[in-house]
Amino acid sequence: MYNTGMNVDNKVAIVTGASLGIGEATARLLAQKGAIVVLAARSKDKLENLSKELDRSLVVSTDMTLERDINNLVSETVKKFGRIDILVNNAGRGYDAAIEHIDIKTYHEIFDLDVVGPLRTMQLVIPIMRKQGGGAIVNISSGTALMQLPNMGGYSSLKRALVGLSLTASEELKKDHITVSVVYPFITDTDFEKNTTKGKETPVEWENDGHEIPAADPPSLVAERILSSIEKGLPVVYAHDWMGKPR
Repeated sequence: MYNTGMNVDNKVAIVTGASLGIGEATARLLAQKGAIVVLAARSKDKLENLSKELDRSLVVSTDMTLERDINNLVSETVKKFGRIDILVNNAGRGYDAAIEHIDIKTYHEIFDLDVVGPLRTMQLVIPIMRKQGGGAIVNISSGTALMQLPNMGGYSSLKRALVGLSLTASEELKKDHITVSVVYPFITDTDFEKNTTKGKETPVEWENDGHEIPAADPPSLVAERILSSIEKGLPVVYAHDWMGKPR
């Protein structure tokens, strides 16, 4: 049985959105620490290139909006390794639009990726982890879920929903020795903004109170926070401690 935290050495870890950014950095770090890493994303070529650099890994091309792909991800992992110890729900996409201009169809599509996808994957791995005697689930939220930034209400609301699921699951699964953590990245040096869906209307720049926007964190910093959440069994982890303080 697991205690409040887990040593990742020789553990089987699924990382979604592993083809770039935070997901790639997390996969690299877990592999460096001895984990067997299952790499999940739509970009099979990128995953295969990454897999060549890792000692032990499995590539499973996965669209996290498709139930059949999520089912396949979990079944292929169990088929290959016989267990799942760690799930890092990192795959997601941003959406910038003022509240009055949020396109409902687009919102539903991103909801499927940012909320439903992680939920479905959790529902599949929880019985497996319970049977094993424990496990660790890490859901990646966003610093925007802690703020009220113009044009980010849609994305922020989805990441807040993921927080609600995560914190509730953390309480529900304590008895099963399954830790559920939510990690809040800050501004991170990835292609996230490049891949963010933009509303048709030109968004109004959000006010920054005259202060310079801080330099972006490297993805490796967030990966370290993810590892810490697993090793310590922490329910909430921030990229920077100040993010958790009242504003």
